[in-house]
Amino acid sequence: MGRTAADLHVRAGDWLTREGDMPCFFVVIEGGVEFLKEIGGVARPLGVYESEECFGEVPLLLGARVLVGLRARVDSRILRMDGPLFYELISESKRWSERILEIMATRVGGVQEMVCKTKTTRVVVVGDENHSRCRDILSFLSRSRIPYSWVDRIFDRDRLPSDLSIPLAGLTAIIDGQTVLHEPTERELAEALGIQTKPRLPAYDVVIVGGGPAGLAAAVCGASEGLKVLMIEQATPGGQAGTSSRIENYLGFPGGISGEELSQRALQQASRFGSEIVVSRKVEQIVFSGEKKTLTLNGGTRIDARSIILAIGVEWRLLDAAGIDRLSGRGVLYGASRTEAMAVVGKHIFIVGGGNSAGQAALFFSGYAARVTVLVRGESLSLSMSQYLITEIGNKANIAVEAHTEVVSVDGANNLETIQTRNRQTGVISPRAAGALFIMIGATANTSWLPHEIHHDEHGYLCTGRDIDDMWRLSRLAYPLETSVPGVFCVGDIRHGSIKRVASGVGEGSMVISFVHQYLSLSNHTPALESACDMQTGN
Repeated sequence: MGRTAADLHVRAGDWLTREGDMPCFFVVIEGGVEFLKEIGGVARPLGVYESEECFGEVPLLLGARVLVGLRARVDSRILRMDGPLFYELISESKRWSERILEIMATRVGGVQEMVCKTKTTRVVVVGDENHSRCRDILSFLSRSRIPYSWVDRIFDRDRLPSDLSIPLAGLTAIIDGQTVLHEPTERELAEALGIQTKPRLPAYDVVIVGGGPAGLAAAVCGASEGLKVLMIEQATPGGQAGTSSRIENYLGFPGGISGEELSQRALQQASRFGSEIVVSRKVEQIVFSGEKKTLTLNGGTRIDARSIILAIGVEWRLLDAAGIDRLSGRGVLYGASRTEAMAVVGKHIFIVGGGNSAGQAALFFSGYAARVTVLVRGESLSLSMSQYLITEIGNKANIAVEAHTEVVSVDGANNLETIQTRNRQTGVISPRAAGALFIMIGATANTSWLPHEIHHDEHGYLCTGRDIDDMWRLSRLAYPLETSVPGVFCVGDIRHGSIKRVASGVGEGSMVISFVHQYLSLSNHTPALESACDMQTGN
């Protein structure tokens, strides 16, 4: 049986497997392997396997994914068995079966200790949940997979660290028990946590503006094919899809997957291939000079790109109702982040919108709120929501759907307390107590900041391919996802005529790299990596 196992010769620093991968069984023949757990984006070593030790049996026998990453400490020789071969080993060899079960019993007993070690809170956020920036900061930490805890300044005074000087008012973040940030921005928080916020080079083969599903797919494919890639995201990667509580019709995930988890997996994949990912930065200006493309970020940083992919996504459409602006962020929320779950426990909440995002939010919050009411202007959900969501909503006893209904006003002293709804058929206005109001009524395109050379339709969505034939000036045809500026491409929801689905955005992001390659093959520019090295060495 050993003759059919993989005999691996790995160098020091090579990864055998990473967290979340499919499990295999390993035996160290020579050398040594360390196992690491990712905590707040940092891989931290927990222990070492030496020569003649075996590992990997726990996730295999529990039917789970890999719990920790495994990396060679020194040049090593490793025996690897996949699942079927491992099961054959323990079924046919009594000696190996007894040995593995004995080892597993010991290791399962140590899982609690590992959990205690890894359940490390990197950030303590102190403040009032009604603070205007509170939700933004907590959402940033959650979507960045940074372990944090929340301390209410009013109700949890006994939990405040006594050894640090903490301001008496406002929002405070304590990083790793040492650094105190008062009223931090997402960028300040990211920098304190060691998350990249600045490009490392002055020039790249392709710069991706936006980190939703389309942008992440482009980053994965571009870097995997050898391009020097920079992705810029003004918040955290994932876009609107990253806030989806459950995506159940995405290929390959029969049990569904949260937008946050899907985005995090894509982010790790892009990073593994070598994409640079900069967060909490916004592109404020793009300037074209011949074939040269220069992007200016907030803060004044400038970078050059041989090609650009615009994956900027769309913004939530604002609800026109009295009191909305005053209570925005204080019970009135656009989108539906999973971090809001604890805030709606036992409450009656309302969701405005009839699309898939609204349906996913209703199902998710129904596990926390006492009652969820979905308000739809049309006659039913079937006009805009996938059938599987409609069926699941119909099976939930605490979800109600009200058709022909719109919100006309919201009210409350400091937080949302009541809303008024109007039946569009009868005109009757009804006041109702509300614990929260989540607004998901579609999207709008914000492309007014882009240079005039990039053509868009009357609603601001960017035109590509055949839609720009009338203004195309080159002898070659425009590539299918190319904008009116050669070498500038557009993917995802912001593209005119796009299908507003995660899967289609991922498809466009993957496909666009082929056209980027074709464009770059026509360019006379020096590759970005060589150009950057020349600039740094003064050549």
